Amino acid sequence: MTRTAISPRLAIRIFFSTGANVGGVTRTPGIDPSDEPRQPWQVSTVTETGSTNEDLLRAAERGDLVDRSVLRAEHQTTGRGRLDRRWDAPPGTNLLASVYLADPGARPGESVQRIGVALVETLLGLIDSDVDRDGDRDGDRDGDRGGDRGDVPSIGLKWPNDVLLGGRKLAGILAQRSTMAPGLVIGFGVNVGWSPPEAAQVSEIVECRPGELLDAVLRAFDTLPADHLVFTEMYRRHLLTLGQRVRIHLPGGDSLDGVAADIDDDGRIIVRSEAGIERTFDVGDVVHLRPRSHDTEA
Repeated sequence: MTRTAISPRLAIRIFFSTGANVGGVTRTPGIDPSDEPRQPWQVSTVTETGSTNEDLLRAAERGDLVDRSVLRAEHQTTGRGRLDRRWDAPPGTNLLASVYLADPGARPGESVQRIGVALVETLLGLIDSDVDRDGDRDGDRDGDRGGDRGDVPSIGLKWPNDVLLGGRKLAGILAQRSTMAPGLVIGFGVNVGWSPPEAAQVSEIVECRPGELLDAVLRAFDTLPADHLVFTEMYRRHLLTLGQRVRIHLPGGDSLDGVAADIDDDGRIIVRSEAGIERTFDVGDVVHLRPRSHDTEA
Protein backbone atom coordinates (compact mmCIF):
# COMPACT_ATOMS: atom_id res chain seq x y z
CA MET A 1 0.00 0.00 0.00
CA THR A 2 1.48 3.30 -1.08
CA ARG A 3 0.23 6.81 -0.40
CA THR A 4 1.64 9.57 -2.57
CA ALA A 5 1.74 13.30 -1.92
CA ILE A 6 0.73 15.16 -5.07
CA SER A 7 2.87 17.88 -6.63
CA PRO A 8 1.08 20.87 -8.24
CA ARG A 9 1.33 19.28 -11.66
CA LEU A 10 0.54 15.72 -10.67
CA ALA A 11 -1.48 16.33 -8.76
CA ILE A 12 -14.02 5.04 7.22
CA ARG A 13 -16.59 4.50 6.65
CA ILE A 14 -17.65 8.04 7.49
CA PHE A 15 -20.30 8.52 10.14
CA PHE A 16 -22.86 10.37 8.04
CA SER A 17 -25.28 10.56 10.96
CA THR A 18 -23.44 13.81 11.75
CA GLY A 19 -23.01 14.88 8.15
CA ALA A 20 -24.72 17.46 5.98
CA ASN A 21 -25.19 18.01 2.26
CA VAL A 22 -23.76 21.37 1.26
CA GLY A 23 -25.36 23.35 -1.50
CA GLY A 24 -27.87 20.75 -2.74
CA VAL A 25 -27.29 19.48 -6.27
CA THR A 26 -24.20 21.21 -7.55
CA ARG A 27 -21.99 21.34 -10.60
CA THR A 28 -18.23 21.12 -10.28
CA PRO A 29 -16.84 23.58 -12.84
CA GLY A 30 -13.50 22.61 -14.30
CA ILE A 31 -13.49 19.17 -12.70
CA ASP A 32 -16.31 17.79 -14.87
CA PRO A 33 -16.72 19.84 -18.05
CA SER A 34 -20.23 18.50 -18.73
CA ASP A 35 -23.44 20.19 -17.66
CA GLU A 36 -24.60 17.13 -15.75
CA PRO A 37 -25.48 17.96 -12.14
CA ARG A 38 -23.08 16.56 -9.58
CA GLN A 39 -24.07 15.08 -6.26
CA PRO A 40 -23.90 17.40 -3.26
CA TRP A 41 -20.90 17.45 -0.99
CA GLN A 42 -21.25 14.73 1.64
CA VAL A 43 -19.91 16.35 4.81
CA SER A 44 -19.20 14.59 8.09
CA THR A 45 -17.65 15.94 11.28
CA VAL A 46 -15.85 13.91 13.93
CA THR A 47 -14.59 15.07 17.29
CA GLU A 48 -11.09 13.64 16.90
CA THR A 49 -9.07 11.57 14.48
CA GLY A 50 -5.46 10.99 13.59
CA SER A 51 -5.64 12.50 10.11
CA THR A 52 -8.61 13.32 7.90
CA ASN A 53 -6.48 12.57 4.84
CA GLU A 54 -5.58 9.12 6.13
CA ASP A 55 -9.20 8.38 7.06
CA LEU A 56 -10.42 9.20 3.55
CA LEU A 57 -7.57 7.29 1.90
CA ARG A 58 -8.39 4.19 3.91
CA ALA A 59 -12.09 4.54 3.11
CA ALA A 60 -11.31 4.92 -0.61
CA GLU A 61 -9.19 1.77 -0.51
CA ARG A 62 -12.09 -0.13 1.05
CA GLY A 63 -14.49 1.23 -1.56
CA ASP A 64 -16.56 2.99 1.11
CA LEU A 65 -16.41 6.51 -0.32
CA VAL A 66 -18.61 8.37 -2.77
CA ASP A 67 -17.38 11.26 -4.87
CA ARG A 68 -17.21 14.63 -3.08
CA SER A 69 -17.02 13.13 0.40
CA VAL A 70 -15.73 15.56 3.02
CA LEU A 71 -14.42 14.82 6.50
CA ARG A 72 -13.88 17.58 9.06
CA ALA A 73 -12.27 16.97 12.44
CA GLU A 74 -12.49 19.14 15.53
CA HIS A 75 -9.02 17.86 16.39
CA GLN A 76 -6.28 15.94 14.56
CA THR A 77 -3.63 14.07 16.51
CA THR A 78 -1.29 13.20 13.60
CA GLY A 79 -2.11 15.88 11.02
CA ARG A 80 0.72 17.02 8.81
CA GLY A 81 1.46 19.37 5.95
CA ARG A 82 3.90 19.34 3.06
CA LEU A 83 7.38 17.89 3.72
CA ASP A 84 5.94 16.01 6.73
CA ARG A 85 5.58 19.20 8.75
CA ARG A 86 3.28 18.75 11.72
CA TRP A 87 -0.02 20.59 11.58
CA ASP A 88 -1.80 20.74 14.94
CA ALA A 89 -4.13 23.02 16.88
CA PRO A 90 -6.16 22.97 20.10
CA PRO A 91 -9.50 21.13 19.67
CA GLY A 92 -12.30 23.10 18.02
CA THR A 93 -10.25 26.15 17.10
CA ASN A 94 -9.32 25.62 13.44
CA LEU A 95 -10.67 24.18 10.19
CA LEU A 96 -9.13 20.75 9.60
CA ALA A 97 -10.75 18.94 6.68
CA SER A 98 -10.21 16.73 3.64
CA VAL A 99 -12.22 16.23 0.46
CA TYR A 100 -12.31 13.21 -1.82
CA LEU A 101 -12.66 13.59 -5.59
CA ALA A 102 -13.29 10.24 -7.24
CA ASP A 103 -12.21 11.50 -10.67
CA PRO A 104 -10.13 14.69 -10.55
CA GLY A 105 -9.71 14.58 -14.33
CA ALA A 106 -6.66 14.99 -16.51
CA ARG A 107 -5.20 17.75 -14.29
CA PRO A 108 -5.33 16.58 -10.66
CA GLY A 109 -2.96 19.38 -9.70
CA GLU A 110 -5.58 21.88 -10.79
CA SER A 111 -8.00 20.40 -8.26
CA VAL A 112 -5.47 21.28 -5.55
CA GLN A 113 -5.09 24.80 -6.93
CA ARG A 114 -8.86 25.16 -6.91
CA ILE A 115 -9.02 24.43 -3.20
CA GLY A 116 -6.42 27.17 -2.61
CA VAL A 117 -8.26 29.68 -4.76
CA ALA A 118 -11.58 28.76 -3.12
CA LEU A 119 -10.02 29.48 0.28
CA VAL A 120 -8.75 32.88 -0.84
CA GLU A 121 -12.00 33.80 -2.56
CA THR A 122 -13.98 32.79 0.52
CA LEU A 123 -11.86 34.89 2.85
CA LEU A 124 -12.02 37.91 0.56
CA GLY A 125 -15.79 37.48 0.34
CA LEU A 126 -16.12 37.28 4.13
CA ILE A 127 -14.07 40.44 4.50
CA ASP A 128 -16.15 42.27 1.91
CA SER A 129 -19.36 41.17 3.67
CA ASP A 130 -17.96 42.45 6.95
CA VAL A 131 -17.04 45.74 5.31
CA ASP A 132 -20.52 46.07 3.84
CA ARG A 133 -22.05 45.52 7.28
CA ASP A 134 -19.97 47.97 9.30
CA GLY A 135 -18.71 50.36 6.63
CA ASP A 136 -15.44 50.79 8.51
CA ARG A 137 -13.09 49.56 5.80
CA ASP A 138 -12.61 50.49 2.19
CA GLY A 139 -11.54 47.95 -0.36
CA ASP A 140 -11.57 47.03 -4.01
CA ARG A 141 -12.79 43.48 -4.70
CA ASP A 142 -10.85 43.50 -7.96
CA GLY A 143 -7.52 44.64 -6.54
CA ASP A 144 -4.19 43.15 -7.56
CA ARG A 145 -3.59 39.61 -6.26
CA GLY A 146 -5.35 39.99 -2.91
CA GLY A 147 -4.22 43.59 -2.39
CA ASP A 148 -4.99 45.48 0.81
CA ARG A 149 -8.59 46.23 1.73
CA GLY A 150 -8.16 49.29 3.89
CA ASP A 151 -6.57 48.03 7.10
CA VAL A 152 -6.78 44.36 6.06
CA PRO A 153 -3.40 42.78 5.21
CA SER A 154 -2.96 41.22 1.78
CA ILE A 155 -4.43 37.75 1.30
CA GLY A 156 -3.23 35.39 -1.41
CA LEU A 157 -1.30 32.27 -2.29
CA LYS A 158 2.33 31.36 -1.91
CA TRP A 159 3.11 28.97 -4.74
CA PRO A 160 1.86 26.36 -5.01
CA ASN A 161 -1.01 26.55 -2.54
CA ASP A 162 -0.22 27.97 0.92
CA VAL A 163 -2.58 30.79 1.89
CA LEU A 164 -0.85 33.86 3.35
CA LEU A 165 -2.25 36.76 5.34
CA GLY A 166 0.10 39.71 5.51
CA GLY A 167 3.01 37.44 4.55
CA ARG A 168 2.28 34.93 7.33
CA LYS A 169 0.92 31.44 6.78
CA LEU A 170 -2.82 31.16 7.27
CA ALA A 171 -3.59 27.82 5.63
CA GLY A 172 -1.84 24.83 4.09
CA ILE A 173 -2.98 22.16 1.64
CA LEU A 174 -1.78 18.60 1.17
CA ALA A 175 -3.05 16.31 -1.61
CA GLN A 176 -2.52 12.55 -1.54
CA ARG A 177 -3.61 9.52 -3.51
CA SER A 178 -3.33 5.78 -3.06
CA THR A 179 -2.03 3.18 -5.50
CA MET A 180 -4.82 0.90 -4.29
CA ALA A 181 -7.78 3.13 -5.15
CA PRO A 182 -8.72 5.79 -7.69
CA GLY A 183 -9.33 9.39 -6.82
CA LEU A 184 -7.60 12.20 -4.99
CA VAL A 185 -7.76 13.32 -1.36
CA ILE A 186 -7.07 16.99 -0.67
CA GLY A 187 -6.58 18.02 2.94
CA PHE A 188 -6.44 21.57 4.19
CA GLY A 189 -5.86 23.22 7.53
CA VAL A 190 -6.88 26.82 8.17
CA ASN A 191 -5.92 28.78 11.28
CA VAL A 192 -9.33 30.12 12.28
CA GLY A 193 -9.13 30.86 16.00
CA TRP A 194 -5.59 29.77 16.86
CA SER A 195 -2.18 29.92 15.23
CA PRO A 196 1.48 29.44 16.13
CA PRO A 197 3.25 32.69 17.01
CA GLU A 198 4.75 33.15 13.53
CA ALA A 199 1.52 32.39 11.65
CA ALA A 200 -1.77 34.19 11.03
CA GLN A 201 -5.38 33.38 11.86
CA VAL A 202 -8.75 34.25 10.35
CA SER A 203 -9.97 35.85 13.59
CA GLU A 204 -7.53 38.71 12.94
CA ILE A 205 -9.67 39.89 10.05
CA VAL A 206 -13.16 38.43 10.45
CA GLU A 207 -15.13 36.27 12.87
CA CYS A 208 -16.35 32.87 11.67
CA ARG A 209 -16.61 29.29 12.86
CA PRO A 210 -14.64 26.42 11.27
CA GLY A 211 -17.80 24.65 10.07
CA GLU A 212 -19.19 27.83 8.52
CA LEU A 213 -15.90 28.45 6.78
CA LEU A 214 -15.90 24.93 5.35
CA ASP A 215 -19.40 25.35 3.92
CA ALA A 216 -18.36 28.61 2.27
CA VAL A 217 -15.18 27.10 0.80
CA LEU A 218 -17.08 24.19 -0.75
CA ARG A 219 -19.56 26.58 -2.34
CA ALA A 220 -16.72 28.76 -3.62
CA PHE A 221 -15.04 25.70 -5.15
CA ASP A 222 -18.20 24.96 -7.12
CA THR A 223 -18.44 28.49 -8.52
CA LEU A 224 -14.89 28.72 -9.89
CA PRO A 225 -14.55 29.09 -13.70
CA ALA A 226 -14.89 25.84 -15.62
CA ASP A 227 -12.44 26.80 -18.36
CA HIS A 228 -8.87 25.70 -17.58
CA LEU A 229 -7.17 28.80 -18.97
CA VAL A 230 -9.64 31.18 -17.34
CA PHE A 231 -9.11 29.46 -14.01
CA THR A 232 -5.32 29.51 -14.44
CA GLU A 233 -5.45 33.27 -14.92
CA MET A 234 -7.51 33.55 -11.74
CA TYR A 235 -4.96 31.41 -9.91
CA ARG A 236 -2.18 33.64 -11.29
CA ARG A 237 -3.92 36.78 -9.97
CA HIS A 238 -4.01 35.35 -6.46
CA LEU A 239 -0.34 34.31 -6.42
CA LEU A 240 1.53 36.66 -4.11
CA THR A 241 4.73 34.82 -5.09
CA LEU A 242 4.87 36.34 -8.57
CA GLY A 243 7.38 39.18 -8.84
CA GLN A 244 9.00 38.23 -5.53
CA ARG A 245 12.58 37.21 -4.93
CA VAL A 246 12.37 33.57 -3.92
CA ARG A 247 14.44 30.59 -2.95
CA ILE A 248 13.07 27.31 -4.22
CA HIS A 249 14.21 24.22 -2.35
CA LEU A 250 14.22 21.20 -4.65
CA PRO A 251 14.01 17.46 -3.98
CA GLY A 252 17.47 16.13 -3.27
CA GLY A 253 18.60 19.17 -1.31
CA ASP A 254 19.40 21.61 -4.13
CA SER A 255 18.05 25.16 -4.12
CA LEU A 256 17.82 28.10 -6.51
CA ASP A 257 17.46 31.82 -5.84
CA GLY A 258 15.78 34.09 -8.33
CA VAL A 259 12.64 36.01 -9.19
CA ALA A 260 9.30 34.26 -9.57
CA ALA A 261 8.60 35.49 -13.08
CA ASP A 262 5.37 33.68 -13.93
CA ILE A 263 3.54 30.37 -14.03
CA ASP A 264 2.84 28.35 -17.15
CA ASP A 265 -0.57 27.06 -18.25
CA ASP A 266 -0.15 24.01 -16.00
CA GLY A 267 0.54 26.12 -12.90
CA ARG A 268 4.27 25.36 -12.83
CA ILE A 269 6.41 28.18 -11.49
CA ILE A 270 8.95 29.94 -13.71
CA VAL A 271 11.97 31.28 -11.80
CA ARG A 272 14.47 33.69 -13.39
CA SER A 273 17.99 33.50 -11.97
CA GLU A 274 20.29 36.49 -11.50
CA ALA A 275 21.93 35.49 -14.78
CA GLY A 276 18.58 35.86 -16.53
CA ILE A 277 18.09 32.12 -17.08
CA GLU A 278 14.50 30.94 -16.63
CA ARG A 279 13.71 27.50 -15.27
CA THR A 280 10.30 25.90 -14.78
CA PHE A 281 9.48 23.77 -11.74
CA ASP A 282 6.48 21.59 -11.02
CA VAL A 283 7.55 20.78 -7.48
CA GLY A 284 9.57 22.56 -4.81
CA ASP A 285 9.29 24.42 -1.53
CA VAL A 286 9.27 28.16 -2.11
CA VAL A 287 10.51 30.74 0.40
CA HIS A 288 9.81 34.43 -0.15
CA LEU A 289 12.99 36.42 0.43
CA ARG A 290 13.56 39.82 1.90
CA PRO A 291 16.25 42.08 0.44
CA ARG A 292 19.74 40.66 1.13
CA SER A 293 18.30 37.15 0.92
CA HIS A 294 16.89 36.96 4.45
CA ASP A 295 13.99 34.53 4.55
CA THR A 296 10.53 35.88 5.32
CA GLU A 297 8.96 32.49 5.90
CA ALA A 298 9.93 29.06 7.11
